[in-house]
Amino acid sequence: MFRGVHSINLDAKGRMAVPARYRQLLQDSDNGNLVVTIDTEEKCLLVYPLQEWEPIQAKLEALPSFNPAARRIQRLIIGHATDLEMDNSGRVLLPAPLREYAGLQKKVILMGQGKKFELWDEDHWSECRQQYLNAMRDDQQLPEELLNLSL
Repeated sequence: MFRGVHSINLDAKGRMAVPARYRQLLQDSDNGNLVVTIDTEEKCLLVYPLQEWEPIQAKLEALPSFNPAARRIQRLIIGHATDLEMDNSGRVLLPAPLREYAGLQKKVILMGQGKKFELWDEDHWSECRQQYLNAMRDDQQLPEELLNLSL
């Protein structure tokens, strides 16, 4: 399970070091193989261990191809999906088109989201986080499940 916010630097080639606490887990479960794709809601990337990605791709591929909305999602998510391999130093090379989509500069945020990670440009994440916090204060229509959750 992936959780936590990690500040990471991209090198000049677009490589990022996976936090040490996840390297062995990813190596053991998927031989360090990951899949990265775009998030269609925010300008960030989604990073999945290969075994978590494969069922998602199968579900996307099973969507009806004559449904225009389904085809758009397939084109965006599967079309941008790219295989990554961790090197011996625990680094992965992020493809330039995906870095450009998410506006990734030198400083990025890798955020655990359970079975996947989100990868954000640090400045963009800071802005979005503040917007989310403001919306939480203003939002009076939380889902029933959240109203019953105790933290």
